[in-house]
Amino acid sequence: MYKRQAYSITAAPLNTNKYMENIERESMEYDVVVVGAGPAGLSTAIKLKQLADEQSKEMSICVVEKGSEVGAHILSGNVFDPKALNELIPDWKELGAPLNTPVKKDSVRYLLNEKANFSIPTLFATTFKNHGNYIMSLGNFCRWMAEYAEGLEIDIFPGFTASELLIEDEKVIGVTTGDMGIDSSGEQKPSFEPGINLIAKYTILSEGCRGHLGKQIINKFNLDAESDPQHYGIGFKEVWDLDPNLHEEGLVVHTMGWPAAKGVLSGSYLYHGENNQAFLGYIVPLDYDNPHISPFDEFQQWKHQSSILKYLKGGTRTAYGARALIKGGHQSIPKMYFPGGMLVGDDAGTMNFPRIKGTHTAMKSGMIAAESLFEEFYKDNPKTELDNYSANFKSSWLETELHTARNFLPFIHKYGTLLGVALAGADQLLFRGKLPFTLHHDTPDHACLKEASSMPSIEYPKPDGIISFDKLSSVFLSNTNHEEDQPCHLVLKDPTIPIAVNLPKYDEPAQRYCPAGVYEIVEKDGKEEFQINAQNCVHCKTCDIKDPSQNINWVTPEGMGGPNYPNM
Repeated sequence: MYKRQAYSITAAPLNTNKYMENIERESMEYDVVVVGAGPAGLSTAIKLKQLADEQSKEMSICVVEKGSEVGAHILSGNVFDPKALNELIPDWKELGAPLNTPVKKDSVRYLLNEKANFSIPTLFATTFKNHGNYIMSLGNFCRWMAEYAEGLEIDIFPGFTASELLIEDEKVIGVTTGDMGIDSSGEQKPSFEPGINLIAKYTILSEGCRGHLGKQIINKFNLDAESDPQHYGIGFKEVWDLDPNLHEEGLVVHTMGWPAAKGVLSGSYLYHGENNQAFLGYIVPLDYDNPHISPFDEFQQWKHQSSILKYLKGGTRTAYGARALIKGGHQSIPKMYFPGGMLVGDDAGTMNFPRIKGTHTAMKSGMIAAESLFEEFYKDNPKTELDNYSANFKSSWLETELHTARNFLPFIHKYGTLLGVALAGADQLLFRGKLPFTLHHDTPDHACLKEASSMPSIEYPKPDGIISFDKLSSVFLSNTNHEEDQPCHLVLKDPTIPIAVNLPKYDEPAQRYCPAGVYEIVEKDGKEEFQINAQNCVHCKTCDIKDPSQNINWVTPEGMGGPNYPNM
């Protein structure tokens, strides 16, 4: 079991900052600390405890989650493949897992303009076949998984950020949770509470896409030395209550085409869930080249397409959110283990983007990590680096699935949306992903932007307040909040760059790629200034990814800050 005590630790945080120096902290010791209560982290913890219980062995495990509750920061479409769940919790139906809407029908459409579209037979869109899958809320599913984990005596701490990694002798030995009650100038407020050192024999990073600590550990140990750059998309989601006469429970719609800019393979979805609800959203790949593109406005415009609009008439929007997602695939997966721990889920990049599915792959990566850790844990001299994780991963169905999908997006990157999609489709349909070569995409997303003067400007229609909406009213529905008087968690490496470099070259794209209106160019005293409205931040990480100067570093705010997503 854990020990709670005053602890004078000799290890230093990976990135020491002025807010964390010279603070006496308590410690809690665990066998395993898991960072992030998403599907990967919870699957890791559950599998570990199952293995320990099967052999009547002791293992103390805690999971820290920066959201105010499990599921608060979780956002996904989500059409769920239960393959991994069947392995992890075979009796999930009897235990009441919130999977209540089996997919009944798939529809894939190409949108030519606001009015015209045509159907693509699923025979030619094999990655969009969803027989045997379920439409669900991933947030609610994670809440259910957390209850299951707590029943196994796994400690789960929502509202605690893992702000820093603890390093001792070039080995990760745990994390420090974020301090509470630091004001914007870095001084302690009367409400100050220091974070805690969570000391562990192994630390599992499962923070989701572009994880704060995952990014640090990849850089520190050069884990991506032999992989392609990771690639991303920005994904939006809204929940709507539909007119019952227009709702088709179990219908899954995917679209491509309009209103995406030329050469940009944006995709979208409309899933008819239970209780007359629909989950709908839009994904824009972050390797786009035109800095005038506004992914949020494309999403709002897309809802006016006739094949989508017909379902939304008379409906009510009840929730909104946005999140970056992994799409680099097999070639972009880094080395997944490091001294003292492992990467799982989207921290490692395990999403199968051609299927637009990452939950079952995240879960399986966590299960493989747990099995690999358990193999070593009770040995007299367990390994610091769990290299068996790599071998176990490569012998799993997860490796096969991701390897099969490896050329889908590189075909599109290399040959464009029309020819690329045709070649990618042929790869999946005719060759089942077994072509004897692997394509690569070596240009990071932020480096794909071209100068604003060389690209066509884009004028988006104004929202009508019925089907389409503005950013601020959308953020309101995300229930986003941060303590106002705290250090800004969107850190500029050089505060002069937005105005001196990004504005003249790229018309400062942060004004448009951010889905929450965080970044603005305002005029003060006759001068243009870069304003950061950090309270609006929904933790999507797009700025950390797409800033062309790589000048924005997303770090953890106070615990419980950010969105509080319901039913997402």
